[in-house]
Amino acid sequence: MNSEKASSLVNASPSRSEPSRRFSVAPMMDWTDRHCRFFLRLLSKHALLYTEMVTTGAILHGDHERFLRHSEAEHPLALQLGGSVPADLAACARMAETAGYDEVNLNVGCPSDRVQNNMIGAILMAHPALVADCVKAMRDAVSIPVTVKHRIGINGRDSYAQLCDFVGTVKDAGCTSFTVHARIAILEGLSPKENRDIPPLRYDVAAQLKQDFPELEIVLNGGIKTLEQCHEHLQTFDGVMLGREAYHNPYLLAEVDQQLFGSAQPVISRADALAQLRPYIAEHLAGGGTMHHITRHVLGLGTGFPGARKFRQLLSVDIHKAADPLALLDQAGALLEGR
Repeated sequence: MNSEKASSLVNASPSRSEPSRRFSVAPMMDWTDRHCRFFLRLLSKHALLYTEMVTTGAILHGDHERFLRHSEAEHPLALQLGGSVPADLAACARMAETAGYDEVNLNVGCPSDRVQNNMIGAILMAHPALVADCVKAMRDAVSIPVTVKHRIGINGRDSYAQLCDFVGTVKDAGCTSFTVHARIAILEGLSPKENRDIPPLRYDVAAQLKQDFPELEIVLNGGIKTLEQCHEHLQTFDGVMLGREAYHNPYLLAEVDQQLFGSAQPVISRADALAQLRPYIAEHLAGGGTMHHITRHVLGLGTGFPGARKFRQLLSVDIHKAADPLALLDQAGALLEGR
């Protein structure tokens, strides 16, 4: 399959059903690009994958084909949007549906100063009526699901009553699926990285939300690192979303289909996953791309065995000076044999 064709915009499938959110990989800036998603899809056929957050301005006033580009192989796939102007979000949602995405998700969780200043991300938790207007505009524009990813609060608006007001208001606009990062966001004084670690996880708050809104789909995000923890949380929540752990230790996705979706398909080996990625890399190289565009997302595949350090060195350091990068890829793949 030609990677340029595979990575071009695809037409929406009229028969595409709503994706399962039982297990998903979080949208992560600079990480969950189309190359990363193609790789993760080799490990799990059922996990729902999300794009990086893309702002409405970038899509409407930039190179929308580049921002919406993806491979048919990436499905089920959701586009996460950042924005707060209902008409702009509706226009981008229509473009996402035309491009073939299975879901559009509104970011109400990013705490960075840059997006706050543009009324994007977690700051929107202080404006539930505006979020409701955004959701309604998108839902009126498309037939694919419109979902919201949010925090349990922000500093100055972090009571449980205020969280319920937010969720209830957005629910009344027609949203039925909420992904809840079980931490508040501190909008001043903490970096986005610190906001992923310093505010304490409050799974109890998210669980109370599910109890008080049983009709809603509540997906838990934040601090989940193992499939054992996934099983535990799925006793309470409708789905789980993993972020950094899925990126740094991607091979955990290899057992997701069997353990969480009941698949009878055998678990792919690390070596086979890299071997299946090889033609995609070769096509990317033939189109003028560099191997590092893709292999930077694969470094965690070696996590957990003695050759991991050499594996990472080959694909992160040696790759930049390799005369034959595919031969170097094969050398790295040999380290995975039997793993």
